[in-house]
Amino acid sequence: MTGFIIISNVMKLDKKIFEIIFHARGGQGAKTAAELLAQAATREQKFVQAFPDFGPERSGAPIKTFVRISDEPIKTHEPVIDPDVVVVLDETLLGVVNVSKNLDENEILIVNTTSDRETVKEKTRYVGNIYPIDATGMSLEIIGEPRPNTAILGKLLKVSEIVKIENLTDVFREKYTEKIGAEKTEKNVQAIEKAYDSL
Repeated sequence: MTGFIIISNVMKLDKKIFEIIFHARGGQGAKTAAELLAQAATREQKFVQAFPDFGPERSGAPIKTFVRISDEPIKTHEPVIDPDVVVVLDETLLGVVNVSKNLDENEILIVNTTSDRETVKEKTRYVGNIYPIDATGMSLEIIGEPRPNTAILGKLLKVSEIVKIENLTDVFREKYTEKIGAEKTEKNVQAIEKAYDSL
């Protein structure tokens, strides 16, 4: 498929749409992360969708947000059930939600956690590509606030290459400089870049 550099190693062979599920709790910014990713993808002439599982986020309640990215028009509007990547913003969901449902061994699970791969593997029983990252700690260190949704996007872009990081950071600057100020915007960008560069 044109445009997807390494996605052939991640996507199921019969799929033409790259699909992501964000698992989080209401108020953790999963919807914002999904929208930022989708907007960045449109800069690369992709067709996109980004929408929550149901209504507005309820603070603290488990939620799902979906993203689709494709080189071709996307005709379905159903929830994502067969993801290529799953991103978990709150590790307490690992014992509550089956986050690795329908995720094949060659696909990707990214978890915001201080735990290592083996611990995540034990909790999820997923034997594929697991990428733990302390996105909360990273955001506290750089931004001064627990904002794992921006940092974890950096890791997502690094392991999937679905969108160029400069397109994501440009979108973030355009969307948030007026809202939160240039200083805090640049700190969020730094968190994205640090997560992207992390092992």
